[in-house]
Amino acid sequence: MEPRRFTLIDRLIGEIDKAIKVLASPSYAARDLPAAAPDAPSVPAADAAGGTASPAAGSLSDSERRESGRLMRVNHAGEVSAQGLYQGQALTARNSSVALSMRRSAAEETDHLAWCQLRLEELGARPSVLNPLWYAGSFLIGALAGALGDRTSLGFIAETERQVESHLSEHEGRLPVADRRSRAILEQMKKDEIEHGERATELGGRPLPLPIRLGMRLTSRVMTRSSYWL
Repeated sequence: MEPRRFTLIDRLIGEIDKAIKVLASPSYAARDLPAAAPDAPSVPAADAAGGTASPAAGSLSDSERRESGRLMRVNHAGEVSAQGLYQGQALTARNSSVALSMRRSAAEETDHLAWCQLRLEELGARPSVLNPLWYAGSFLIGALAGALGDRTSLGFIAETERQVESHLSEHEGRLPVADRRSRAILEQMKKDEIEHGERATELGGRPLPLPIRLGMRLTSRVMTRSSYWL
């Protein structure tokens, strides 16, 4: 039986379905939540919006919990962006092995998305209201990078992951000392991002020009600062 050939419309509908799942449906991880060192006895904290945080918020004070929630909201927004980026690049990738690698990395990023989503719930925090904008923008950037050729697309991933690694290291330093649970999540995410960047380089990623790298850093800064508050 001849395999079905998907039309452009079929593929676009598929991408819309993926976007809805990322933005409006709970995410589920294939891997267990990264284990943290034992926390102090759990004490529920009051939610700033009027609800309550999960006991998994641990021994954090209200101010510490709010700070952790804001930082994890930024990380969650980053994972929403990663989904859009990888899906856009896979859509326009010319080499099937490159497209497969993109989708594999996207699946691993889904774990990150689910972990951040769970941690937000535990902290009594909400996702960024700007997530649809981050997903759409990242998808378009990813599709454009893919259209420029696989080597450029892979180079874009390698540079993105280097910048994400730096961003996660910064957040590890800003998290409250008592928030071991969030820190364990970020540590595993950082390991995965390093692996994704190395994989992209091994597949032939081409280093990006300095102006593009600087533009990526500026865009990332806008996203992180906006998502921290919104």
